[in-house]
Amino acid sequence: MKTYGLLVDFTACIGCKACMETCKEVNRLPGGLSDELNAENYSVVKQQGDLYYRQMCMHCLTPSCVSVCPVGALEKTSAGPVNYDGSKCMGCRYCMVACPFNVPRYEWDKAAPVVRKCIMCIDRLAEGKEPACAWVCPMGATRFGERDRLLEIAHARIKKYPDRYVDHVYGEHEVGGTSVLMLSSVPFADLGFRSGLPHEALPELTWTVLRKIPNIVFTTGIILGGVWWVINRRMELDRENHKSDSE
Repeated sequence: MKTYGLLVDFTACIGCKACMETCKEVNRLPGGLSDELNAENYSVVKQQGDLYYRQMCMHCLTPSCVSVCPVGALEKTSAGPVNYDGSKCMGCRYCMVACPFNVPRYEWDKAAPVVRKCIMCIDRLAEGKEPACAWVCPMGATRFGERDRLLEIAHARIKKYPDRYVDHVYGEHEVGGTSVLMLSSVPFADLGFRSGLPHEALPELTWTVLRKIPNIVFTTGIILGGVWWVINRRMELDRENHKSDSE
């Protein structure tokens, strides 16, 4: 099956935020627009100088969030999106710790909080439609299509306009590749995107190490116990910080 994705060209974005508004409408998300990712904003448009750029789930080809979810709330689909089933989520936040792009967000203000993130409009894809953000973009800054074709388009643009783009398609190789690809006129690190990520998928790196460890069940139990402690400690600290920010 063909893998689909999004190509986001920052140089074409005019900062209208139509993608954000449509995303909230399609996903029935409450609240207003935000400058940062949160449980009510799956994608955000930011500005640095004259450049507008998007942040959202990168939909990794081999997602670490899927590999660590103990209840199967996250699933990588063959079509491209990393789907999320909130009815299964138990709010452990393992996915938040595992995500190399710091994308999943927590519902801090709910009695039974879970994690939220972009699912690339998987219901629309099932109906033969493109994701809402690509459909609504007036400048074509966000484009939907087959990942291989999007890579061809991205590299063709870089070759044709070398003065307009940095020679880097973000998401082509990062952590094994992602279904969301990005083009920019400035280094991605200058926009807050993580640089120096391995080209190997993170779950593959993890299992390569674990296969060499004897007594895997015992060792994994110790590791998970440690992760559980760290997660809960971070939850306590984040909750305190969240309360402080709200006051």
